[in-house]
Parts: sequence; structure tokens; C-alpha cells
Amino acid sequence: MCGDSKLSRLCRLDDDFLRPYTESGVVLVAQEREVLVTLSQVLRQVKLWTQALDSDSENGVAIGLDCESDCMCLTKIVTHLMVLLTVESQYVKHLACNVLVAVSKFLVDSGSNWEGFIRLLCVCMNLAITVAVSCSSSWSVDGADDLHSCSSRLILALKPKLENADWSIAAAVVRVLRDIRKYLKSEDDDELIEAFFDSINSVLSTVPWNLLDEIHVGANPDAQKGSRADALFQRSLFLGNLIQFLCSMVEQSGSAEASGGSIDKHHPVFSTLITLVPQLLCWCLGEQAHCINFNKCISQYFRHKLLVLMIRLIFRTYSQQSVLVSWLQLVHDYFGELLRQPISPLEYQDDCLEGSPFLSSVSDTEVNSLSSRHLQRQAIFLFLRCSFGLISSNEGTNNKCACAIWNLCLTCDSKTELGCCGRKKGLLELYSWLQGHLPTDMSVDHEMYFEKCVDFAKSFLQLYIKEDDVLFKVLLQLLSVPFCAEEQLEKEKGAFQDSEGNTFFRVSDIFNPVLLFHLFLLELSYDHQVLLDYLISKDTGISCAEYLLRCLRKVFDSWSLFVEFSMCRQATNRSSKRRKVALEVWSCKGTQNGGKYFKEAKGCLLTLKNSIESLHRKNLFPYNPNVLLNRLTRFQELCFEEKK
Repeated sequence: MCGDSKLSRLCRLDDDFLRPYTESGVVLVAQEREVLVTLSQVLRQVKLWTQALDSDSENGVAIGLDCESDCMCLTKIVTHLMVLLTVESQYVKHLACNVLVAVSKFLVDSGSNWEGFIRLLCVCMNLAITVAVSCSSSWSVDGADDLHSCSSRLILALKPKLENADWSIAAAVVRVLRDIRKYLKSEDDDELIEAFFDSINSVLSTVPWNLLDEIHVGANPDAQKGSRADALFQRSLFLGNLIQFLCSMVEQSGSAEASGGSIDKHHPVFSTLITLVPQLLCWCLGEQAHCINFNKCISQYFRHKLLVLMIRLIFRTYSQQSVLVSWLQLVHDYFGELLRQPISPLEYQDDCLEGSPFLSSVSDTEVNSLSSRHLQRQAIFLFLRCSFGLISSNEGTNNKCACAIWNLCLTCDSKTELGCCGRKKGLLELYSWLQGHLPTDMSVDHEMYFEKCVDFAKSFLQLYIKEDDVLFKVLLQLLSVPFCAEEQLEKEKGAFQDSEGNTFFRVSDIFNPVLLFHLFLLELSYDHQVLLDYLISKDTGISCAEYLLRCLRKVFDSWSLFVEFSMCRQATNRSSKRRKVALEVWSCKGTQNGGKYFKEAKGCLLTLKNSIESLHRKNLFPYNPNVLLNRLTRFQELCFEEKK
């Protein structure tokens, strides 16, 4: 017999304790206290059994087992707990969800049929969603025709008991799956994660999502206003839980992120999620959302989590040009006002959110003001990520195409011409966005051109400086802007004769890496301790180190620009050769403050080098900083040569 004794024991526990309340399919309100006590006892016992399991024994996750006795046990366990999720009491639902999560941990540690359990939870999610939109008769799953399969047995057992189920049942199942995903992250087991992702991909691919395009309030279309409002709230709750779960799906585990990749980076589930994003945006932020969202807090929450989901997806997967183009359109459609919002904050605007974009103790108007800067940072970063993704993509680019050569002049005279490939599309998007934030009279040969570039770059940095994790993501992204080293700029300046609407140079001048690096250090008040805190932080350490390494390389390639940088320049004779003027601007030769910022930056970076060396000698630095120290040593050598 292939039955699992541990699983059988768990089945008996659930059956003995819960069957008296779930057999009829209806739990009386008067029984709520008894049910809560019983669920607490079951939860405590399952946790005790899990703790007692010897991890060094022959326990191991049974992937793919689906014998008759296992099937019956798992079906009973899931059926009992799903029936309890139909109880109106939020306390009962909460405890039932906790028991399901505890059962998952027990099955993992005991080596029982955990994968079968996850498949059944996915069946429950599918069934709950379909029942909630009142189309259960049209629903089917793979294997439903096989009356001996676990899925079919569960459907037959649950369908009669979920006839009046609402969105809260689906929301509860999604919450259980999210908690299991969070638990798996700490396990760092690729086999478990792959099995989990396989099941989730299967259910996401088979759920009739198109049924959510219209608002349904249950089987009774003549429901009273209060019932309809409750149904809309439950649907909103489901969507919130679903987006939370999908965000946790895309988030990598710590070890996977440190190692640079794992099974969860290339799994087909992420392609499924990418195709689902437009529908999620429509359901949560489209016209129908006005009927669902009861206040600004819910709307802002949806916007925040959907931006997080899209940003994580675009980092974790390889996105084709078609996806990047469609996502840029989605950003314009749903977050366009955030892209158009001024970069510089209003004087009265408080950007301190105490670690969260939402505060429950303030009014809707205040919430909108407090969270708008956070959402603006996310929306702009997603926009930049998509635009730069198109610029750097070689997909569909003809080698003979003008935009395949980075230093060839590009004009904005023809949108059709700029749309010939992803590179031009990305440049046009960036140029159009900048045009909305820069003075209309700004041109390269304008007397105040450089100052205006500095002002915008400074405001852009100030937008992100208060959110460390996003700060380094956007700084690293901007390092991909094509920018000429000064020697190549001088050599190739003849190729830079461009028309009035030049795209490439407007982008590269404003996001010049040397300019941004100087302004970044200035925003930190040249405090090396702040940089050190970034470097040793668990959240920003790797990204900060990468940014410093890459920036120092840019500095070495454009050393005199770094040394002679100034926030302003004296007026010079302008020339019709616009890039010649730009070259003079970046050189900043003859300015009074040309060496001030270099001295401050040098002092900051050399003091940082000494601090890192001191910590490294004492084995107190959290990772090996030798590569960074070598780069800082090269910086020090160039500084010494500058004195000669």
C-alpha cells in the first residue's frame, strides 16, 4: 500500500475534528465559537507534528505521487477547510487559512504528497472564481472527466457546498497560496518552487479571466443595494489579494537573487503573468474600477501594487519589443498623469511617508498628496525601464538602419521614421517625456542650456533620493544612456551636426553620467558615511556597489570633465555648430568653481576607500570589496596625477 502514515494521521485529525461542522455544508452562526476552538486545536496539533519531524530522517517532498489513499486523504482535508471558508465569520476564515498553510508546511517536512495538495488548492481557486461570477456550469478542469482523479473528486464534493460562494472564498484561497509562496522563499528549494510554479501556471492559464470583464454580484441579479455593495467589496478584496500574490510570485528568494538567477527567473508562469497585466490594469484602474473602489486608499493601493508587479516582471524576465511597446502604452493610459506631474515638488508637499505610501489616519485628499510622489517614482522608473529596454534591444533592428549606429544624428522630423525600430521608439518616448518637463525655448545653443540640464537632473535625483531601493535602480538604468567619452566626442564632433529637434543629444546631455554622479554626491552632502551605509545595507549594498563601479569607469573615461565640472558656466560665444558649444559646456573650462566640486567628490571617495579598507581588514565588511577598492585605488592614482 502506498499510503503515507503521516498523511493518514493528518487526515484523521481533520476528519475527526472538523467533519461534525462541515458534513452538512452549512455552519450555523451559533457554532462559530465551537468552530474557532476546534480550528485552534487542529492548528496547534499540526504545528506540533511539524516541529517534531526529524529533518535528518528519510523525509523528502514526494513530487508526483498520487496514489488512491493519498488522493482520498487530501480531498477530505481540503474539502473540510474549504467549507469553513464559506462561513461569514472573518475569524473562522482566518483560522481556516492558517490551518491550510500549516498543512502545507507539514506535508513538505514529512515528505508527503505536497504537490497533490497544491494542485487541489489551485482547483479550489479556479472553482471559487468561476462560482463567484455565476458561471459554474461552464467550468471544467484538466482531468475532470476522470472520476478517479483528485481534482474531479474535489469538484464533486465542493460544488454543492459552494453554490452561494462569493469573492471572499477566492480571496482566501489566494491568500493561502501567497503565504505558501512566502514560506517557499525561505526554503530555497528549486524543486519545490518549480512544482509550485507549475501548478500556479496551470491554474492561471485555465481560469476564465474574461468573465471578470463585467461586474457580477452573484447569482441573483435583483440583489439589494447593500448586497451589491458587499459583492463589489469582496471582488475588490479578491483583486487586492491576487495582485499581492502575483507580486510575491515574481519576487526572487534571497539566495537566488544573490546567485544571479534560478528556476523562477525563466519559468513560463511569468509569460502568463505578462499577458495578464493588461486585464489586471483594466479591472483595477479602468472605468469599472470606479464602481469597485470605495475610496482613494484602495485606488492608490492598486496603483502601487500594479506598478510593483510590472517593475518586478520587467526585471525578472526577458521582454520582447512588442511587450515593451505595449507596456509603454499601458503606462501612458493608466499612469500618464504621474509621468506629466512636475519633477520638482511643490514647496508645501511633504514627501515623508514613514516607510509606506499609505497612512490610514489621514483623509483621502491627504493620502493622494502623500502617495503621489511614491507612485510618480515608480511610474517614471517603469517608463524609463521600458524605453531603455527598447533602446538597447537589437530585436528587429536592421544593421543598415540609421538608428543601429549610436553616434549618428537622429531627427524628430518624422514619427514614422522614428518608429522604424525599437531603438528609435525608445528615444522618441524619452524625448517626448523630457519635452513635457523642460522649458519650451531650451536648445543646445541656448545660453542657459547647461544650467537647465543641471536643474532638471538635480530635481530628478531629488525625486528619488528618499527611496533608497528605487534610487539605485534608476541610477543604474540611466547609466545605459549612450554617452561619448570626451576623446571620442572631440574626434566625432563632425558627425553631430543635427537639426533643431535632435533626440539623442537632449537625452544624453541631461542624463550625462558624470553630471549625475557629481549631483548624487552633492545630494549626499559628500558624506562618505552615507555611501558606506548604502554599501553595507542588505537592501542596497549590491546595487550601490554596482553603481559606484560603473560610475568610476565612466569617470576614468571622461576624467577632465569630472575634474572641471561646475554647476554653472560663464557665457561663451555661441556658434552655429551646436555640438561644439555642448562640448564647451561639458568641459566648463574657465569657470571659477570648476575645481570646487571635484575637491569635494575626491575627499568623499578617498575617505570612503579608507573606511572600506579598515572594515575589510577587521573582517567587518559584509562582502568582498576588493573589486571596488581596486577601482577606488585607480581613482586615487588619477587624483595624485592631477596634482602634478
